Amino acid sequence: METFRSPAHARRHAVAACLLALLLTAVGLRPAIAADAPDNAAEREMLAAVTRQLELLDRLAERAAITAPQERARYHLDYAKLRADLERVRAGVRDYLLPQRAQPRDPVPLAGDYTRSSVASDKEEPSP
Repeated sequence: METFRSPAHARRHAVAACLLALLLTAVGLRPAIAADAPDNAAEREMLAAVTRQLELLDRLAERAAITAPQERARYHLDYAKLRADLERVRAGVRDYLLPQRAQPRDPVPLAGDYTRSSVASDKEEPSP
């Protein structure tokens, strides 16, 4: 049985795929930078590129949230969580490039789960 996918559904998958690709790139970026530790300018340039890509993803997520269908589907992408995580990653890169204090602070974990179900209420507690 084939299912029909709307253009909005395809856009949501494209945004999620772009985010996944960026996060995988960022995860693989640190070992590459560590191998090139003496060249701080190259590291700063790469991190500036990561920051620009995060800003682009944020704008794409904002636009996708605006164009997403307003009817309540069973599952939908939680754009607010996605954008909050993008900002958190961007702030982490910014803090690394322009440290404001000597001691590292405790990182806040990313939400990571961007799919919400309208079947279960957000206020319901999971069953044991």
